[in-house]
Amino acid sequence: MNRRLSTILLLAFVIAAFASYVVYRVAGKQMHPAQPVTTTIIVAAQDLQVGTLIKEADLTTAQWVGAPPKGALLNKEAAIGRGVVSELYQGEPIFDSRLAAPGSGGGLAATIRPGMRACAVRVDDVVGVAGFVTPGMRVDVLVSGTGPGAAPAEGPKVKTLLQNIEVLSAGTNIQKDNEGKAVQVQVVNLLVTPQQAELLSLASNQTKIQLVLRNPLDTDTPNTPSVAMASVLSDSNAAPKPKPVAVKKLAPQVAPPPPPRVYLVQVYNGAKRTEEKFPEAQHQ
Repeated sequence: MNRRLSTILLLAFVIAAFASYVVYRVAGKQMHPAQPVTTTIIVAAQDLQVGTLIKEADLTTAQWVGAPPKGALLNKEAAIGRGVVSELYQGEPIFDSRLAAPGSGGGLAATIRPGMRACAVRVDDVVGVAGFVTPGMRVDVLVSGTGPGAAPAEGPKVKTLLQNIEVLSAGTNIQKDNEGKAVQVQVVNLLVTPQQAELLSLASNQTKIQLVLRNPLDTDTPNTPSVAMASVLSDSNAAPKPKPVAVKKLAPQVAPPPPPRVYLVQVYNGAKRTEEKFPEAQHQ
């Protein structure tokens, strides 16, 4: 075998080895893809209601593929001892915005935003038991009663006192009736300003309160007038009352003056007779 042929065979062997290496690397990447980067995050071990003070048993860990979501807690120490301000479900990541500030504790007070107040309003069984109001919903507050100085014929009135109010919680509370016995009553806590809390407190003692559900996306607050019972029960189809007819006063008629009297004078001139008429002179 001459030298030229040996060179060609050696070159072919080198090219074949390089091609085999490239094919092996490409096939190896497809058969064994790179493992994605994961991050350990903190998730809820069970459902957590609003106001719950988080304990270590309420938390567990999970692997999150890729970069962790913004605001997610990465260690249990950052969540233990803080109150839940928005309901959490099992397996859901724990976000810092869903928990109360450290040191504020749990319960309903932890869900109250700065500058706001939680005002308890007693409602009837229809509103409370039917699940009509739940945390996060928006309601209008209507009050009905007889105001001071109202005419007896008008009856009670109803007025929209507050609009677009957020519901913090709804449940039962134990109060005493007129005989001192403990009874369960439906109570709804509303998130209001201090001025609105004063209005609600006064209205709850003097009038009856009714909550009206509204769409959370509807933020309009129209200025609605109060409605009296007399206008509600009035018959809109009743025949209209006859309008009084205006009587036009006529000027007094003056009787025309009587015609003047006429005097007849007969004149005889021999056998000839003539008559003359003389009207009575009018005196002014």
